Amino acid sequence: MAAIYSGIHLKLKSPQTPWEDKLKLARFAWISSQCLLPNKEQVLLDWCTHALTGWYNQKVGFSQNVLDGLWCYLDDLLHSRKLHTPLKQGKTISLRLNMAQLLLDRLQECSRAATGPPMSVSTLLSVCRGVLSSPALSSVFTTKYELMVDLLAKLCSLACRELQQPVLTGSCQPVTECLQTQHGSDLDTSQTELITESPPHHPQLDSDKAPSKQKDKHSSANLFEVLLQVLSGYLSVQRQQANPNRVFSLVTNQLIQPLVLLRHLLTSGEHAPSHTHLRLRQQLCRDIRVKIESIIQLALFPSEHLTSYKEELLPSKEDSGKRGPGGAKGPLKPVSAILCKLSAQGYCEPSLHYSVKSNTYSLLFKFFLESYGKGSRESEEEQRMLCFYFLTRLVPALDVGLDGHSLSSAKADQSVSVSTESPPDSPCSPESWSLALLAVESLLSQALSADIYNVAADRIRHKEVQLNFYRALGQMFFNQAQPIIPAWYRCLKVLLSLNHLILGPDLDQLLSSAWVNADCMEARVQRARQFTLCSLLQTYTKLRQLPRLFSELLSVICQPALDDLRPPLLSEGISSSFRTCLLDTPASQGLEICSLVLESIKKYILPDLVKEDREAEKMEIDGVGDDEVKVDQERDCASLKLFSLSQLLHAVLFSLKTLDNASPLPLVRQSQGLMEEMQRVVKDLLQLLSAEKVEFSSVQRTQRKGKKNSDHKESQKASDSEMRKMWEQKTQEAALLLRYTWVEVDTLFHIHCSKYTSLDSAQTAAGSEIEDRSLLTRIEGLLSCEVEDSVVSLSCSPMSCLLLKLLTLQQMKKALLDTHLVAEQSTAALLNKAALFILAKEELEVSLDGEQVWGGQIDSVNASSYLIAHWYLLTSNLPLLSPYLSGEDVGYVANVLVGSLLSRQTERGKDGCLTVSLLSSQLLQSSILPELPSLFSATVCSLTQRIFSVLVAAHTPKVCPTLLAFQEAVKGQGQGQPLSTLVKKETIVEDILTSSKTGEVSVLLTDKQTKELVNLLQILTNLNPDGMSSEDLTSIFLLLLFMLSSTSCHSDQTTVDPPASGDVVVFPEKLLIILARLLEGKNFQGVLKLIHGGTLLQAVVSSLLWHSHSGRFVSTSSSDWLDLIKAVQGFIGSLVQLIIVRNSSVRLNLEQFASYLTSKEVASRPVVASVAEPDPGASVQSIPLLLTSLTSFSQTMTSHLGRSKTMDQTLIQMLARTTASLGPAVESVLKMQIVGQPASILSQAFVVEVVTVMLNCELSALSVEEEKKQSGTQLTLGHITLYRGFCQQIHKEISSAPRPMDFLVASLHFLSAFYQAVQRTGQEREEEREEEKKGGNELDELYIQTLQNVHRLLTAPWLSATDLCELEPPVQELLRYLVEKSTTSQFNLLLLMIREGLDTGKLRAGNYREVLSAVIIIKLLSCCQLPEPCSKALWLIAPQIISAMVFLVRSSSHDISLTLPFTIPVVMSMTSLLRQGEGLFNNPHHVILILGALQSVPLDHLTPVVYQSAFLAVHEALFAIIQCHPQVMLNAAPSFLNVFHRLLTSVMHEGRQRGDSDTGPDSEVYLQCSRLIERMYSHIAAVAESFTTLSAFMVAEYVTELQKVTLRPDIKLHLTEGIYRILDLCMEQDIKFLTAGLQMGVREVFNELYGSYTHYHKAQRQGEDKYTV
Repeated sequence: MAAIYSGIHLKLKSPQTPWEDKLKLARFAWISSQCLLPNKEQVLLDWCTHALTGWYNQKVGFSQNVLDGLWCYLDDLLHSRKLHTPLKQGKTISLRLNMAQLLLDRLQECSRAATGPPMSVSTLLSVCRGVLSSPALSSVFTTKYELMVDLLAKLCSLACRELQQPVLTGSCQPVTECLQTQHGSDLDTSQTELITESPPHHPQLDSDKAPSKQKDKHSSANLFEVLLQVLSGYLSVQRQQANPNRVFSLVTNQLIQPLVLLRHLLTSGEHAPSHTHLRLRQQLCRDIRVKIESIIQLALFPSEHLTSYKEELLPSKEDSGKRGPGGAKGPLKPVSAILCKLSAQGYCEPSLHYSVKSNTYSLLFKFFLESYGKGSRESEEEQRMLCFYFLTRLVPALDVGLDGHSLSSAKADQSVSVSTESPPDSPCSPESWSLALLAVESLLSQALSADIYNVAADRIRHKEVQLNFYRALGQMFFNQAQPIIPAWYRCLKVLLSLNHLILGPDLDQLLSSAWVNADCMEARVQRARQFTLCSLLQTYTKLRQLPRLFSELLSVICQPALDDLRPPLLSEGISSSFRTCLLDTPASQGLEICSLVLESIKKYILPDLVKEDREAEKMEIDGVGDDEVKVDQERDCASLKLFSLSQLLHAVLFSLKTLDNASPLPLVRQSQGLMEEMQRVVKDLLQLLSAEKVEFSSVQRTQRKGKKNSDHKESQKASDSEMRKMWEQKTQEAALLLRYTWVEVDTLFHIHCSKYTSLDSAQTAAGSEIEDRSLLTRIEGLLSCEVEDSVVSLSCSPMSCLLLKLLTLQQMKKALLDTHLVAEQSTAALLNKAALFILAKEELEVSLDGEQVWGGQIDSVNASSYLIAHWYLLTSNLPLLSPYLSGEDVGYVANVLVGSLLSRQTERGKDGCLTVSLLSSQLLQSSILPELPSLFSATVCSLTQRIFSVLVAAHTPKVCPTLLAFQEAVKGQGQGQPLSTLVKKETIVEDILTSSKTGEVSVLLTDKQTKELVNLLQILTNLNPDGMSSEDLTSIFLLLLFMLSSTSCHSDQTTVDPPASGDVVVFPEKLLIILARLLEGKNFQGVLKLIHGGTLLQAVVSSLLWHSHSGRFVSTSSSDWLDLIKAVQGFIGSLVQLIIVRNSSVRLNLEQFASYLTSKEVASRPVVASVAEPDPGASVQSIPLLLTSLTSFSQTMTSHLGRSKTMDQTLIQMLARTTASLGPAVESVLKMQIVGQPASILSQAFVVEVVTVMLNCELSALSVEEEKKQSGTQLTLGHITLYRGFCQQIHKEISSAPRPMDFLVASLHFLSAFYQAVQRTGQEREEEREEEKKGGNELDELYIQTLQNVHRLLTAPWLSATDLCELEPPVQELLRYLVEKSTTSQFNLLLLMIREGLDTGKLRAGNYREVLSAVIIIKLLSCCQLPEPCSKALWLIAPQIISAMVFLVRSSSHDISLTLPFTIPVVMSMTSLLRQGEGLFNNPHHVILILGALQSVPLDHLTPVVYQSAFLAVHEALFAIIQCHPQVMLNAAPSFLNVFHRLLTSVMHEGRQRGDSDTGPDSEVYLQCSRLIERMYSHIAAVAESFTTLSAFMVAEYVTELQKVTLRPDIKLHLTEGIYRILDLCMEQDIKFLTAGLQMGVREVFNELYGSYTHYHKAQRQGEDKYTV
C-alpha cells in the first residue's frame, strides 16, 4: 500500500510524468479504494487547484484537453459525496485562497468573450455551485465581502448578457454555447456520486459527446440557479457586515447597475421568447427578483443612513439642532450617488436605459417609504417630508421637464440634480413619454397611499412646498400634454386625489385637454379618461363646487375649437357619473349650472351667430367669396358649440330632482326664472333659423335672376349651400332639443309643484276655450313642422325628426289631459293626424340591418340609429297612440314587430345598446301588449298570414277545403282578415279529424319551410294567451292543430347540405308547447265548443302515432326525442287537468280517450308493425309515444284523486284500464331490449318512470279500496312481480357504475314508491298470522338493502358536487318514506350507519366521499317527519353529531381544495340541524361550537363560484342561529360578530375597485353577497337587546376595513345601508367614543359615514317615526 501511495504522490509531483497521465492517476486515486493517501481529499484538491493556478499564471504548460480535463476533474471532486461526507462529519477541507480569484477571472472572461472563452461556461458554473454548496468550501468567498460583491456582479452581468441574446435561430447561440466541452476522462461517474441539488443535466464527462442545444438551454437555466444561490449567500454575508457605509459604497459602485438591469430584464420579459427559450421558470425569476430587491433595500436604505438622507434632502432649517457634534456618519449625499449611477450610460443598451431607470425609481421610492416613511408620533411629520423631498429628486431625474423647478426652501446644494448629468435639452420621445408617465404615476400613487401629503401641515409649517411641487408637476402635464397615453390621465387623477387645489389654477387646461378636446378613441385611453373625469365630478360634488367646475367647462367649450369636430361631450360612463353627482348636489346648484349654460349661449353663441349672419349678408352684397366661406366655417363652429351646450343642459335638467309641494319657495322662484330665460333663448334660436331660411330663399331667387355666373362661382355656391346646411342642421337640432327639454321639464314642474306656474299656460289667454284652441293650434303647427311660429326642416337631420315627434307626443299628452277638449270631434281628427305623424309608416319601411344599434341617448341619434330610436318611441308609447291609429296602421305596426323578431337580432349590442329586434322582443314579453287588444289581434293575424304563405308555398299532395281557403288568403282575397272569415271553423275541425284518423297529410314541408315555421312558432310562444280574444285564440289553436295533423316534414332534395333531422321533431314539439300554453288562456272554452276534449286528445295522439308509424321520426336524436316526449306529456297533462278542473263532461271525455288508448288497434299497432316491416325502427318510436300518453293520462288523473267521491270512482275506473294496458306495453319493451331490437331511443330512465307511474296509480287505487278491507278483500298489486324485478335490478345497477342522472333520479323515485307499496301491502299481511313473519322480514330486508344502496350511491366517485345536489330531493323523498313508519330497530340501523360515516379517520385518509355521504343523509334526515321515538333518538345524539361535524369542518379547512366538495356541505348540514332543532337544543354550548367552526371556513383566495358558495353557507348558518336560537345570542354575541366580521371583511376585499373586472360576470357574485350583508345587519338590528353594547364596536370594525379599500359603488351602497341600521342602535356616548377613540384616518372615514347617515338615513327615519304608533 505504501508503494501505491508513494508512487502516485511522486508521479503527480514529478515534472517527467506527462500531464495526461497525471490526470488519469488523479482520477484513479480518487475513485480507487486501494489507494490510501493521508488526507486524500485535501491533497487531490490542492493538486488540481495548484495545477490550474499554475497554468493560468503561465508557470506550467499543458494542452487545452488537459486543461478541460482538470476543470472537469475539479467539478467532479466538488460534487462528489466522498468529499461532502467527511465535511459533514467535521473534517477540515479547504480550497486555496487564490481559487476565488481564479474563478472570478474566468467568469470575467466568459462575460466579455465575443467568440467564447477557452473553457465551457457550464463547467465553470458547476464548479461555482460546488464551491458554494458547502460552508467550508465557500469560505474562500464569504470571508472577504469584496469577493462576494465581485462574484455577484460578474454573474449578474453574465445573466444579463444571456437574457439579451436573440432567440436561437440558425447559427445564433447564447453565451453558454461559446465553446464545446471536450472531456477526455475515464472517470467512472458511477463511483462519483453527486450530492447536489444540481440538476440531472450535469455536464457529461464523455469526450465523445458534444453538448447539444437542449443541454445548453439547461445550462442557461443552470446559470440562473447558480445566480440565485449566489444571491442568497451574498444576502447572508451583507447582513453580517458591521459597516453599512462600506456596504452602501460597494453596492452603489459595483452592484446597483447590474442588479437593476437584471431585475428589469426578468420583469419586462417574463413572457418574452428569451424566457421560453431559456426555460426559465416563473418561480425562479420571481425568487431572483425578490433577492435583488432585498439586497437593494438593505444596502441603500438602512436605518443607520437616515441621518445622511436627512442632511442631503431636508432643508437646513428643518434639520437644525438634530445632528450630533460629529455630523453624519453615513455616506455623503447618498441620493446623488444613487441617481448618478442610475443615470450613467454604458451599463445597458441605450434603448433599455430609460426604461431601466424609470422602473428603478419607482422601486427606490417604495423602499424609501418602507424604510423611512413611518416613525414615532413626534417624528412622523418629519419622516413624511423626508419622503417628499426624495420624491422631488426622483421626478426631475425622469427628464420630464421639471429641471427648472426649484423648491423655495431647498438647500443650495440640492440644485445639483441628476438630470443635469444628462443633456437637459433632450426632448422625450413618445416611447419615453409613455415610460415616464408610468413611472410618475407609480411615484404619485405611492405618495398618495403612504399619506405623505398633509395639506394643513404643508400650508402652516412648510410654506406649501408640497403644493407648489405638485402644481409644477401638473403644469408640466398640461404644457407637454400627452392625451393619447392612458397614464397621463391617471397621473392627473392621482394629483386630484392628493388635493383638488393642485389642479385648481389649471382647471381650464384640464377640462380642455382631458375632456372637451380629447379626441383619442382608443379603448384604454377612453377608460382612463372616463375614470379621471368621473373622479373630477365626484370631487367637486363633495366640495359643493360643481357650478364652479361647469363654469370653467363652459368657458372651455366656448373657446375656438382645436379641430373641426370635437368628441362627444357626455359619453355613457361620464353621463352615468354625472347623473349620480347631480342627485347628491343641492337643487339650487343644479339650477345654477343651468343658468350658466344659458348665459354662455346668450353671451358667446347667439351674438356670434347673429354677427356672422350680418357679416354674411354684407359679404353677399359686396361679393367677397373667401370671407364668406370663412364666416360659414365660423358659423359651423358656433353651431357645434351650441349643440354641445344644449346636450349639457338637457343632461342637467333631466337629472335634477323635480320640484314638488315641499320645495322651498326660493327654489321654485329660481326654477321659474330659469324656465323663462330658457324659453327666451329657444325663441331667439328659432327666430334666427326662420330668418335665415327667408334670407336664403330670397338670395336664391336673386341668383336665379342673374345668369352670368362662372363655373367657379357656381361650385363655390354649392359648397356654401352645403356649409349652410350643416350649421343650420346643428342649430336646429340644438333648438329643438332645448325646446323639448323645456316642455318636458315645465310640464313636470307644473304637475308636481302647485307653487310653480307653467309658462305654457301663462302666455295664453285667461279663457279655457282660447287656451284649448292654442293647444290644438300648436299641434297643427308641429304637424306642419312649425315650432313657436318658426318652420323647421325635417330633411335636415334624423335627430330633428325624432325631436319633432317627441314634441308632438308631448302636446298629445296635454290634450288628452283635458277632458273637454278630447270630447270634440276636431280634436279626435287632429290626434289621429298626430299619431300618424309619429308613426311615419314610410320611415319604418327601411330594411332592418343587424349593425344598427342605439345607446338610448337622444343627443346621440344619427342616420344609422334613427330607426331604433323611432321604434323605441313607438313601442314605449303604444298605449297612448294605438287608440288613434286605424286598423290598417295597427296591422302595419304588427307586421314590423313580427318582421323585426324574425330578423333574429334580439341580442343586446355592445355596452347595453338597443336594437330594433330587442325592443320588439321586450314589447312581446311585456304586460303592455295584452292591454292593447287591437295590436295583439293584429300581431296574431300577422303571424297567421305568414304561416298561410309558408303552407301554400309547400307541396300539397292532397288539397283539403282548409288549404284552399289559405291559398285564397295568400292570393289577396282575404289578406289581413282573421281565419274565421276565410274558412269555417267546423271545416278545419273536420279536416283535422280526417287527417288524424287516416294518417294522410295535406302539406309536405321542406327543411327551409320547416325552419321558417319554427321561427314563427317561437314568436307565438312568447305571446300571452290571456291577451287573445276568443276568436283569435280559437283560430290560432285550430291552425296549429291543423299543422300538427296535416303537415309533414321531408328532406329538400335540391339542397346540398344534409337535412336537419332535428327540425323534424322540433316542429311538432314547438306546436305541442304552444298548444299547451293556449290551453291556459281564459278564452279557451271557445275551442271546446267546436271540438270536445276527448276528441282533441285522441286527434293529437293519433296524429303523432301516424307520424311515428310512417317513419318520419326515425333519424331523430335522443335529446330531440326526449324534448318531444316532454311536450306530449305537457299537452296531455294540461288538457286532462283542464277537463277535470272545469268538470267538462269528465266521464265522457276521459272515457273516450281511455277507450282509444286501450283499444286493440292502438295497442297492437306497434307490435304488428314491427313484425311486418323490414325496418322496425319506426314502430319502436311509436311505443314511447303510446307509453307517454298512457302515463301522462294516468299521472294527471292520480293527482286529482280526492276531489269528490263521484269523481274518484270515475278516475279509478280509468286508472284500472290504463294500468292494465301499461303492463303488457312495458313487458313488450323489456322483451325487445332483451332480443336486441333497436330500442336505444327508449332510455332506462324512461322505462323506470313509466313503471313508477304504474305503481303510483295502483297505490292510489289501493287507497280508495281500503274501505273494502272489512269485507275480507285483500289489497294486492296487479304487477307485483314486475315491480319486484325492477327493484332488484335497480339495486344492482344504481351504484355499480356511472349512470345517467335521469336514470338515478327515476330509480330513487321508484324505490320510494315501491317501499311505500310493500309497506302498505305488508300491513295487510300482518293480519294473517301465518304471513306475519314473512312480511316483516321482507320489509326489513328491503329497508336495509335500500339504505345500503343509497349510501353507496352517495359515495360514488363519479358523482360531481352538482350531481349530488341534484340527487338530494329524490333521496330526501326516499328517506321520508323509509323513516315515516320505521321501527326503533330500523332507525337504529340508520343512526349506526351515520355514526360510522362520521369517522374523522376516513377524512384524514383521503376518503372524504364516504364521510360526505353521512353528512348529506344527516341534512336530509333532519328535514323528515319522524315518529316520536325516532325523533327523540335523533335529537338525543344531535350534539354528538354537531361535535363531529365541527371537527370535520376544522380539519377540512386546512385543505382549500375540499372547500367546495366537502366543507360547504358540512356547514349546510349543520345549518339544517340548527333550523330543525329550534327549541330542541338544551345546551347553548353546541351552538357556540358551530360558531367556532364557521371561523375556520376558508374565504380567501377562492374563485368567485367557490367564494359565493362558502359565503352563502356561512351566512345561512348565522341566519339560522339568530333566527332559531335567540336565547344563545345573549352569550354568543361576540363569537357571532367575529364570524360576521369575517364575511364583511371578505366582501370588502373582494368587492374593491379593480378597473375592468368591476363589470364582469363575476361582479354579480360580490354584489349579491353585499346584499346579504345588508340583510344580516337588519337582522342584527332587529334583535338589538343582544348587540346594544357591541354596536359601537361593529361600526368601528366597519370603518376600519373601509379605510383600507376603495369599494365598488354598488357594493358600497348596500354595505352603507346596512351599517346605517347599526348606527340606529348607537347612543350619543357611542358616537363620542368612536370620534375620540378611532385613529386619524379611520376617524375621517367615520365622520364622512356619520355625516351621510345624519343627512340621509336619520332624517328619513325620523320622518317615518312621525307616523309610527
